[in-house]
Amino acid sequence: MSDPLFSKKHLKLLTDPLNSSNPITVQVLGICSALAVTAQLKPAVVMALSVMAVLAFANVIISLLRNTIPNRIRIIVQLVVIAALVILVDQVLKAYVYDVSKQLSVFVGLIITNCILMGRLEAFALGNRPWPSFLDGIGNGAGYSVILIIVGFFRELFGSGTLWGFRIIPESWYITHGGFYANNGMMILPPMALIVIGIIIWVQRMRNRKLIEE
Repeated sequence: MSDPLFSKKHLKLLTDPLNSSNPITVQVLGICSALAVTAQLKPAVVMALSVMAVLAFANVIISLLRNTIPNRIRIIVQLVVIAALVILVDQVLKAYVYDVSKQLSVFVGLIITNCILMGRLEAFALGNRPWPSFLDGIGNGAGYSVILIIVGFFRELFGSGTLWGFRIIPESWYITHGGFYANNGMMILPPMALIVIGIIIWVQRMRNRKLIEE
């Protein structure tokens, strides 16, 4: 007898990646895109949602095909599925958020090589039914998204004084207008994304001592 749709076991697939098995801060996967697209919040959110959609549906498709895929070509099949979904996502972005699509540029295509996707397809979807695989995709996509959004929030706020393109820090605060504040130009550089992620990892491990390797 199968578990209920939202059993405790299934809910853990959604909640664990947000904390104790986060794909970025715990598994240390998908770092490259976190460095590349988080200088502003809007592209970070769009990339996060794109990865979540691709991961969830790729998990479902591979789970449905898991008993028919020859082991020797499983990686090729996974890449074809991911690539097809990424192409669909890219076309949707170009149709509805063209300005963000231009900002993301080649990084949407690089979702294909995001190690989070291949990791979850190999570790979970190939051995589980479609519904748990879907939840695993949503959970890991959400865990990835939370980190991207946090990093994008702080980088745009302190690097540009804006959020989602809207001015947050008043112009009157800036030194050029007789105030006391100046944007931290380093925040919009890729190394600062790594530093922010490092701070998040440190805070997470301080709050959850079980994550600290002995």
